[in-house]
Amino acid sequence: MSGEAVRGAAAVPGGEIPAGQGRRLHPLTPWRRAWAPLAGLFAVMAQNVEELRRWTSSVAVGWLLLSLGLLLACAGLYGFLSWRVTRFLVTDTELRIRTGLLFRRSAHLRLDRIQSIDVSRPLLARLLGVAKLRMEVVGSKSADELAFLGEAEARDLRAELLARAAGIAPEAAPSAGEAPALTLHEVDPKMLAWSLVLRGGTWAFLLTGACVLPLLWVTTNSVLASLLVLLPLVTVYWRASVGSYLTLYGWTVSESPDGLRLDHGLLQRDHATVPPGRVQCVRLVEPLLWRRRGWVRVELDVAGTGTGNRKGLLLPVAPRTEAAALLGRVLPQVDVRAALDAVRPAPDRARWAAPVWRTGYGYAATPTLFVARRGRLRRTHELVPHAKVQSVRLTQGPRARLLRLANVHVDHGANGTATARLLDARHAAAEVAAQADRSRLGRRTATPDRWLTGP
Repeated sequence: MSGEAVRGAAAVPGGEIPAGQGRRLHPLTPWRRAWAPLAGLFAVMAQNVEELRRWTSSVAVGWLLLSLGLLLACAGLYGFLSWRVTRFLVTDTELRIRTGLLFRRSAHLRLDRIQSIDVSRPLLARLLGVAKLRMEVVGSKSADELAFLGEAEARDLRAELLARAAGIAPEAAPSAGEAPALTLHEVDPKMLAWSLVLRGGTWAFLLTGACVLPLLWVTTNSVLASLLVLLPLVTVYWRASVGSYLTLYGWTVSESPDGLRLDHGLLQRDHATVPPGRVQCVRLVEPLLWRRRGWVRVELDVAGTGTGNRKGLLLPVAPRTEAAALLGRVLPQVDVRAALDAVRPAPDRARWAAPVWRTGYGYAATPTLFVARRGRLRRTHELVPHAKVQSVRLTQGPRARLLRLANVHVDHGANGTATARLLDARHAAAEVAAQADRSRLGRRTATPDRWLTGP
């Protein structure tokens, strides 16, 4: 584990891992760490190409090979020593991680503050039988990780941490094992491929390249200038099409007592978990070319996290009916289809405020959800449970006041905001007061969030 891996946890001066205790990472880890000094040296060499060329031309081949061997030996020694000083220890209340070869760092991750514990297996790691354990903690902007562990050890450690976080007796937690899971939905590879083809962003980069490159060639007649524009476009297009397909392939959603489990990836396999009860907002995204097929993309905002799991993706694509059924597991006692049917558009006079995009705006408030709609080409519905609302606000600009319109903003626990735009001003004022009452009632009846509780 590198020194950067502990930035997300608070460094605590006391409670260090006692000498001789704690566990080490997988023996293959030093080879991963050996790349750090080599990468730094390569960056320096890339900035001084001419000096490097003059130096190598004046040195014998034997000395070059010897220098290369010493460099590799030093990098390997760095990786080995860094691996030797890194240890982790699981206690009844926290996960302690000690790392740092020159500058010692000690991280203490409270188990009751951990939001998610995910397992990632890049392609090379899969071939070598190792895995990376990623942990997101409340209030952290970056995830902590243990890289690498043996695949079996990573699964067992994840199960032990979840068991301890759920309050299982410390002596029973190591043998608790992984909770059973029931498969709820698996994305069809053919549907996934078509969804990427029909997504507007996939074609936007092709059209940009088709328009910009010929114009650039005619005006500059420079191959270098064309390549400097072409390579970034190819990279972005790859990520939006083939790269996304490889990442999202085999997307499977399973239900277990510790939350919804997400497994995906063709070359790199990732295993993530949506914690139970911590979903603050649900987004249903419908690009224009998906609507006739009834497809939808489902995204989540989870409290305390902003990394991992492709930033809250629950389903890359699914039929609307199946997505609504799955969301019933995320938001119990919520009828998503009824909430979407209850959405009403902005009043007709809103066309003077937003003549083009007015028809995309909509709003609804059901007994369990605040629903806001936006977007004419790429339609998005945001669903916030009343129990998750932190504050509600009304705003009006000069034009909105003249048209007797107002916006209602609902802030939730994942540092996000859902906005119902261009409502009738009187209705918006009444809804602000009503939403405050609905939120108070929702928090009173909400069940506590805890790992391994299940339905």
